[in-house]
Amino acid sequence: MEPFVVLLPLFGAMLAMPVGRAFGYRAAELLTTGLMLLAAIYSWVLFFDVALGGNARTITLFEWIGSGDFKADWAVRLDTLSAVMLVVVNSVSFLVHTYSMGYMKEYGEQSRFFAYLSLFTFAMLTLVTADNFLQLFFGWEGVGLASYLLIGFWFKKKSANDAAIKAFVVNRVGDFGFALGIMAVFYVFGSIEFDPVFEAIRNNAVVDPFGAVAAAPIQELRITFLGNDWHALTVIAVLLFIGAMGKSAQFLLHTWLPDAMEGPTPVSALIHAATMVTAGVFLVCRCSVMYEYAPNAAALVTVVGAVTAFFAATVGLLQDDIKKVVAYSTCSQLGYMFFAAGVGAYGAAMFHLFTHAFFKALLFLGSGAVIIAMHHEQDIKKMGGVKDILPLTHILMVIGTIAITGVGIPTVYLFGAPLGTAGFVSKDLVIEGAYAAAEGGRAFAMFAFVMGLLAAVMTAFYSWRLIFLTFWGKSRAPEEVRKHPHGVPDTMMAPLLPLALGALIAGMVFYGDFVGKNKEEFWNGSLYFSDAHHGEEKTADDHAAADDHGTSAHADDAHAEEADHGGGHHDIPKWVFWSPFIAMVFGTSAAALHYLRGDPLRPGLLRPGGMIYAFLKNKWYFDEIYDYIIVKPALRIGRFLWIDGDGKTIDAVGPDGIAATVAANAKRIVKLQSGYLYHYAFAMLIGIAVFVTFILVRAGG
Repeated sequence: MEPFVVLLPLFGAMLAMPVGRAFGYRAAELLTTGLMLLAAIYSWVLFFDVALGGNARTITLFEWIGSGDFKADWAVRLDTLSAVMLVVVNSVSFLVHTYSMGYMKEYGEQSRFFAYLSLFTFAMLTLVTADNFLQLFFGWEGVGLASYLLIGFWFKKKSANDAAIKAFVVNRVGDFGFALGIMAVFYVFGSIEFDPVFEAIRNNAVVDPFGAVAAAPIQELRITFLGNDWHALTVIAVLLFIGAMGKSAQFLLHTWLPDAMEGPTPVSALIHAATMVTAGVFLVCRCSVMYEYAPNAAALVTVVGAVTAFFAATVGLLQDDIKKVVAYSTCSQLGYMFFAAGVGAYGAAMFHLFTHAFFKALLFLGSGAVIIAMHHEQDIKKMGGVKDILPLTHILMVIGTIAITGVGIPTVYLFGAPLGTAGFVSKDLVIEGAYAAAEGGRAFAMFAFVMGLLAAVMTAFYSWRLIFLTFWGKSRAPEEVRKHPHGVPDTMMAPLLPLALGALIAGMVFYGDFVGKNKEEFWNGSLYFSDAHHGEEKTADDHAAADDHGTSAHADDAHAEEADHGGGHHDIPKWVFWSPFIAMVFGTSAAALHYLRGDPLRPGLLRPGGMIYAFLKNKWYFDEIYDYIIVKPALRIGRFLWIDGDGKTIDAVGPDGIAATVAANAKRIVKLQSGYLYHYAFAMLIGIAVFVTFILVRAGG
């Protein structure tokens, strides 16, 4: 039965269009959504069985590839890490399918859309249940294909086609590194299956790569790459992370993500909350044992994640498209997840991935409801007063906002878990974990801590800016929109309710299992915890004892997280636990002071025309830079090879040249065919004379 949790969306993808043609689009919608409901329910059943019950297992379906020593099975790996991802992917996908039944009603081509959604889900499920790197790569490329189809769903729209191509091409850059990483894994270990590879790293097994001078323990092995000797695990881990950078839109390979908003809003929710962009975080956490013994690669993950969290937050400050604000928020939150993994807090990284799925899907789908009601307007500066039109959506979006900004009380615990929204519990944990790792000697962990705090300030600012400009104040929409807002179907509103509930309580409910006292039993070996690292998280015992006045028992000598490779406990000052909360309050207050007093559109600290304003408004000019140093030179080279190389050289000398020569000679010969009888008689006479002369010469010789 277990394989059906993966196969049900595939059945939906295969049947959607035939059923739609035969019985109408509504049948296709109901079929695919019904199959997703079954998959989502079964995902939760497996979660309780595998993650909470400890019944991890792998079901091998068939041998996929066998060639000499190379072997790859097609399997369904069910451990806690994959069980968590199954819940996230299938639950959000079901809600997105349901939401799409209302959202796509006016756009048409529903059968094709729902087929693509289900295909997207199947590819992601294949990725997270893979038992080897090659099957993971199959799902990895599958989500890339599905994202191309969905982002460019409105293929008659040039901007959608351009965005789809951009997403596909940028991801190919990362995927090239990922493919090299898989090749390096097989070269070093002679296998691409997870268990043998991870076990060899964990036990420091002796490996003998093909062509190596001598065998060596894997943790010390060096290989030649790009003409130099490198630490083998570092090379592999960096190459794999390059793939993760592309798929999860990290700094330098992030440019495709905002443009992906050209697809329908449900696509944005599915990509950003549950599927494609979370694949990179999943990959790093799946390979946690590898990064533990490749500290330089882990440092790279930390730096890239921290820079991404900060960069995306700065760009989000000035975005006016409601979907792009949330898109850059996703990019920033992914940065948090990566630097958590980089400092060894894999449980915190996965916990934030889990909670993020709730509030990010809520924000995207809520934004879709606003777009529909406002007659497809997406500029928040042209909105205002929407809470009077969509009061329930307003409440739900505020819930998503307090979740992403991290509203909670750092020093109060309820049933052993921090009291606060999902984002508060997980994001604060990530930031505090970075400080603890810095105390333990982790490279760049303090840099990640500082960047995380700055990003938290900006996250609060741009998130509340979206709420204030969209829902509060006087309406700035055209009169016809104000008087006749578009109705939002119930099928669009219903999925927002469970997402809002998760955004509020998921952090508190699952804290103990993901990162609390039960974490090692919960993860059951699917994440690697070194002997020196038994807790990237604050536990209730360490931090939650309240005194008679309800204040925290946090003290400067409170035991904090043990940092990787640092050994022992490290004291974390009380201000560290309060710092994310203070950052959130500061950002929220700044947004309120500007957008709730007077004209909300008046110039602020960053004024139009200024250098910093232009820098942020143009997204650090990455698109322009890439266009100048990559796109335009590539187009010039391509044009040269096309016109001068292919056209003027190959074609001119080759087929076109031969054809032209034949045609020219034919024209000359044709001139001999005048049509006059005496011309032909003269030619015959000359021919006879030449022939007779030839005979006489031969005879005389």
